[in-house]
Amino acid sequence: MKKIAGILMILALILFAVGIYKAMNLPPSPEPTLRNNYRIIFFHLPSAITSFTAFTVTMISAIVFLRSRDIKWDIIASSSAKVGFFMITAALISGSIWAKVAWGSYWNWDPRETTVLILWFAYAAYFALRASIDDAEEKAKVSSIFAIFAYVTIPLSYISTRIFFSLHPSTAQIGLKIGMPLGMVITAFLLMYVAFMIVDTEISKIELKITQ
Repeated sequence: MKKIAGILMILALILFAVGIYKAMNLPPSPEPTLRNNYRIIFFHLPSAITSFTAFTVTMISAIVFLRSRDIKWDIIASSSAKVGFFMITAALISGSIWAKVAWGSYWNWDPRETTVLILWFAYAAYFALRASIDDAEEKAKVSSIFAIFAYVTIPLSYISTRIFFSLHPSTAQIGLKIGMPLGMVITAFLLMYVAFMIVDTEISKIELKITQ
């Protein structure tokens, strides 16, 4: 499994390097306020997509755990949430940098910004909850239930720009064809996610055996 994780990480780094190289060679955006600053999207969007993917895996794993009571599914849920939380933090920070350039302020209480912040707090609470419970079975049960309810913040943040007026731009507004390099970076982030999951779940299983 470690070899698979290593291969995936190497592929991810290659894709990331090529994708970023292609992104850096794209022309400036015709949008006056964006110009070269739009390139942050090559970090911001992959981070957001990977976090949504990771939290979806957490929710599915939580449901499977509650049905099967197999602790391995709680390990998967927790490991996936770790990646999701790191990535949504990266998306929040890079989004704030974008906001400063495009809108003049790091924080504007835009619907997407606000709902993603709610999402961030929901999963911060998930980890606080896990840390507060010592018994492995009880921790898995309670945090699984919480993870299922916390998942509502994912579709909420996604559709927020469609429900409310939002300054948040779409990739079409950049005015350039960024599909190939962006797709390569997104794939790289997802491969890194899978590689981390393989390693972290194995470590978590070993730690669980030691404590039992």
